Amino acid sequence: MYHSIKWLGNSVSILDQRLLPTKEIYYEYTHYTDVVDAITQMVIRGAPAIGIAAAMGIALAAKRSEAKNLSELKEELHFVIDQFAATRPTAVNLFWAIERMKKIIADSTSPDELREQLEKEAIAIHEEDIAANKAIGLHGARYLADGDVVMTHCNAGALATGGYGTALGVIRAAIEEGKKIKVIACETRPYLQGARLTAWELMKDGIEVTLITDNMAGHFMKIGLIQKIIVGADRIAANGDTANKIGTYSHAVLAKAHNIPFYVAAPTSTLDPHTPNGTSIPIEERSVDEVAYFQGIQIAPEGIFIKNPAFDVTPAQYISAIITERGVIENPAQYGIKGFLGN
Repeated sequence: MYHSIKWLGNSVSILDQRLLPTKEIYYEYTHYTDVVDAITQMVIRGAPAIGIAAAMGIALAAKRSEAKNLSELKEELHFVIDQFAATRPTAVNLFWAIERMKKIIADSTSPDELREQLEKEAIAIHEEDIAANKAIGLHGARYLADGDVVMTHCNAGALATGGYGTALGVIRAAIEEGKKIKVIACETRPYLQGARLTAWELMKDGIEVTLITDNMAGHFMKIGLIQKIIVGADRIAANGDTANKIGTYSHAVLAKAHNIPFYVAAPTSTLDPHTPNGTSIPIEERSVDEVAYFQGIQIAPEGIFIKNPAFDVTPAQYISAIITERGVIENPAQYGIKGFLGN
C-alpha cells in the first residue's frame, strides 16, 4: 500500500509525488533540511500532509541535534521552525502543526523529554489526520447519492493527507456504503495534480474516474454530466471563504450557475478563525517555469511575462457546505466558521 509520508523512528519516508504516475519512488530523509526541501519542491504536497511533514521534520531535527543543554536545543529548534514556516505560506495546516510542536518545546524541562515528546506529537498529528479524514468521509457521504458523478479539482486524497483523504475520503466513504459513484478529475494546470495524482489514486482503488482538462468543466456541467463537486482546502477564513488550488473559484462560479452543489472537505486544522476573509489569505506565487515548461520542454516563448499563483479563493457564497471531522458547516456564507469552532 502506498503512503504519502511515514515516520520510521530515525528518518521520514516520503513518496516523491513529482514522479507520479509513472514512477512510485520513496525517499528516506534523515535530516530536517531534506524535509524542508521536500515541502518546498513539492515532493510532498497537500495542506494536511505538509503539516505532518513539518512536524516530523522538527522531531527529526531534535533527535539529530547535538545541543548540549535544553536552552541550546530550544534555540536550535526555533531556527528549524522558522525554516519550515517559510516553505508554503497558504497552507494553514502547516502553521497549526508548528504551533503544536512549539507548545511541546515551551513545556519541556529536559532535552531527553523534549526529543521524546516531539516524536510522540509528530506521530499523533499523523494518526489524528487519518482519523479525521475517515470522520470527514462519514459526515460527507450522505451528500452523495447512488449513481452520482462527482467532479473534483487538484488532489485531496491520501496523497495530500496522512491517508484516506478529505474530498476523496468523502467519495471513498460513499462507495464503502455501497453507493455507485463515478469521478471526474480535472487535470489541474499547471502542476497537473489531478492528472498525475488523483487519477492514479482512484485507479489504484478501482474507483471509476474520467480525466478532463480544466476548461472542459463548464461544458460537462451544462450537459448535466456532473451532479456534485467536492474539493479540499488549504485555508478557510472566518467568514467561510476558502483557498484551494488555482481554478477552484472558476468551478465554484460555474457550479452556482448550473445549480450544482459545491462542497469543501477539510479537517478543522484548515479552519482559520484569525483570518477574517479570503482577501487576507496569503497566496503563494510559484516558479514561472511550471507554466513555461512541461517535463523540461519549453512550451512558452522565451522572455514572456508569466503569473503563477498556486491558489485562488472561493467566496463562501458559492460553497454549499464545509465538511469537517466534527460535522458539517451548512450555509457558510451566512454563519462562517467561528460559531462552529465555539469562538
